[in-house]
Formats: sequence, structure tokens, C-alpha cells
Amino acid sequence: MTPASAADPKRWWALAVIALAQLMVILDGTIVNIALPSAQRALGMPDADRQWVITAYTLAFGGLLLLGGRIADLVGRKRAFVIGLAGFAMASALGGAAAGPGTLFAARALQGAFAAVLAPSALSLLTTTFTDPRERAKAFGVYGALAGGGSGAGLLVGGLLTEYLNWRWCLYVNVPVALAALIGAQVFLRDRSGRRGGHLDVPGVLLGSGGLVALVYGFSEAGPRGWTSPWVAAPLMAGVILLAAFVWWQHRAAGPLLPLRIFRDRSRAGAFATMGLATIGMFGVFLFLTYYFQAVLGYPPVRTGLAFMPVSVGIVIGATQIAARLLPRTAPHTLMASGMVLAAAGMVLLSRLTVHAQYVPHVLPGLLLVGLGMGLTFMPVYATATVGVPTQDTGAASAALTTVQQIGASLGTVLLNTIATGATGRHSRAHGPADSGTALAEAMVHGFSVAYWCSAGVLLLAALVAALTVRRGKPSQAGSKPSA
Repeated sequence: MTPASAADPKRWWALAVIALAQLMVILDGTIVNIALPSAQRALGMPDADRQWVITAYTLAFGGLLLLGGRIADLVGRKRAFVIGLAGFAMASALGGAAAGPGTLFAARALQGAFAAVLAPSALSLLTTTFTDPRERAKAFGVYGALAGGGSGAGLLVGGLLTEYLNWRWCLYVNVPVALAALIGAQVFLRDRSGRRGGHLDVPGVLLGSGGLVALVYGFSEAGPRGWTSPWVAAPLMAGVILLAAFVWWQHRAAGPLLPLRIFRDRSRAGAFATMGLATIGMFGVFLFLTYYFQAVLGYPPVRTGLAFMPVSVGIVIGATQIAARLLPRTAPHTLMASGMVLAAAGMVLLSRLTVHAQYVPHVLPGLLLVGLGMGLTFMPVYATATVGVPTQDTGAASAALTTVQQIGASLGTVLLNTIATGATGRHSRAHGPADSGTALAEAMVHGFSVAYWCSAGVLLLAALVAALTVRRGKPSQAGSKPSA
């Protein structure tokens, strides 16, 4: 055991606090989805505006993550963690009490902004609290399980709260959770003060956050408007230009928002690339299966949430019982590549679903493989991407990894949805007018099948990237060489 670990006897309680906060952030990405129809009816929200309940959160979260990570480095990780928790709780209370759509949109944007401070500080606190390789593997196993499985759990929790209470509790539920984490943070978390003499890279904030907001907005609008719409093409082009300028500026800034030395280590860069590809390929499964369960199989919201639980169970088992046990003595690229191959196999099984499929023999095996694959992959990715980062850059590195995950999820959802929609249309035209519910369902399931095959291809590419780029050494050495 390392001296750092021995000096902090409360480290496992600290892990519980960090995990609680991280679960709250992850849950909030999906918990509101099932409540959206009820909220729309209650607030008189037009169909054209309902997407902003989701988009306001993702825009603020994805766009401000780099800023949130650097804030954690400058003011201190514990202080940033507490600020993020308190702000997230207040924004959730505001959203739950919303009397109109505008207030709800503003509250969701505030949630995303404070989550952008909370998430990087949580991951960087975990990185600096656990330095012993075996303890680190266990801690990141828990974190990886929450990061991967929280989305599925959010669907179940959202369904339960909406069906048995009302949609407002999908937001109010964050308040007691955040208060419990705030109390725990004061008792159990340990961290240094912020960096003395540090300053915020304002041009980097404007270029980086502006570019990320533009990209996330463009991806979110591509689904309803189409890729050729100026409301999609212009933000995407602006995002690319701003991010290119951001990289140029980071090479020259005295105190960069995102020190590019973080990416000079091949293993760390490979872990980032694996995370991006994995989230592109993975996130379609939640979107398509939600429609499949409700529109094709006729599941109500709570049953839909329960149907996703095998994914979360698989992630927990893969991250905490398999990857965490193997990582101290297994090369991280072996776990990452194996996980992506398993997940790809799960996607292939899901591509064989029909309108008459049954849950246990046809859906369940694919979900379990996807969950196990995600758990095996995400846990070593988090550990490898953050090990060996200079102490003053852990917030920035954590924010960068979360940003890659967020952008990958947005891009994957849009790309796979576009592929599925196109395949559905082609199937309908090839088989004549879809004038019955069965024909519509068959066309929809065909579109999902094509998208699942594409997901499998992306996941296999992620496996290849992990195998070729992440070093074969033990994880305690992977990426540990300090960057100059």
C-alpha cells in the first residue's frame, strides 16, 4: 500500500461520496427522458420546444466541461466538487418547481453547467485519492460501473417516479442525494487548496467551450432538421473552426485550459480514442431499444426501465468483479479490446430482433453481452487515461475524458439514428406502402438492425485501436511517464 493511501483512512468513504455524486450526474442524463411527455403536458410545452429539456442540459454539460476541469485545478478539487453539488441541487429544485417551459429549460441548463464542474472534480478526486494499483483498480471499477450503468438505471428510476409520483420528482430527487453527498464531502474528502498563482485561460475558455457548444448543438439538431440544414451545417463548421483555433492557442498559452502534454503519452491517447469510439457505438442501444420496447413490444415506462437493467447488471459485474480483479495483473489493452469484442457480439445478437421477438431468449443475451463489454472497457479506460497525469493537470485530464464521452454519445446518437431512419425508409419503399401497424413496426425494426450492425463495426474498431495504441505494460506503468 502506498503512503498516500495509508495516510487517508477515510478513502473508501470518500469513494462512496464521489460515487454518489457521479451517479446523480449520470442518472440525470436519462431520468428526465421518460418524464418528458408528462412534463410537456403539464407545462403546455409545444412539440417543437420539448427537445430543449434534453438539449439545454447536454449543451451546458458538454460545452463547459473543459472549463469545469480547469476550475477544479485552480480552486481545488474538493471546493469545486462542493460548488458543483450545491449548484446542481439548487438547479434541480428550480426545475422541479418550474411553472413554465422557460424556467425548466433554464434549470436544465444550470444543471448541465454545475455538472460540468462536478464531474471532472469527482474523477480527479478519485485519481488523487487512490494511488495503490490494486486499490485504484477497485475504485475505478466502482466508478466505471456507475458511469456505464447509470444511464440504464436512470430510465428505470424515471419510469418509477413518473408513474407513481409525478414528473417533478425526477428533478426533486437530486436534492436529498446532493445534500447527503455534501455532508459526506465535508467529512470524508481530502484535497489540497487550489494552485497558487494560477490563472484562467480566458481565450481558451471562449474558443474551447464555444467550439464544444457548437458541435453538441449541431449534432442535436441533425436528427430533427437533417444534415443539410444550415442550422446544422453552420454550427458544425463553426465548432470545427473554433476547436482548431483552440488547439492552436493551447500550444501558445502560458497557462492553457487543456494542456496538450496530457495527450503525448500513447497509452493515454489510445484510452481517449477508445472511449470516443465506444460511446459512439454504444449509445444507440438505449435509443433504439427504448423505441423497440415501447413502440413494438408495447411495454409501459416502468417495464421499459426494468428491461434495461441487465445492461446495468452486466456493467457492474464486468467493471467490479472482472476488470477490477484482473487489471492489477493484466495489460489494460487486453481488457479494453476484449470488452469491445463482447459488446460488438451483443450488438450482432440485437440486430437479429424481429417484431415477434421475446425478451428472455432474444433480447436478454445481447443486453448482457453489451453490459459486460462496457464494464470490461470503461473501467480500464478511466484508470489508464488518468494514471500518471501531473497533479496540477488531473482536473483538465478528467474533464477531457468526460468531454470525449459526451461528444461521442451525441455524435453516435445522431449518426446511428440517421442510419436507422434511412434504412427504415428504404425498407418501407421496397416493400410497398406501410399502411398497417405491423408493416411500420417491421420497417422500424429493420432500421434498428442496420444501425446495430454499424454499432458492432464501430466497437470492433475501438477494440483494434485499444489493442494497437495502449501499451502492453502493467496498468501501474501505463501512461505513467510524466509529460514534459
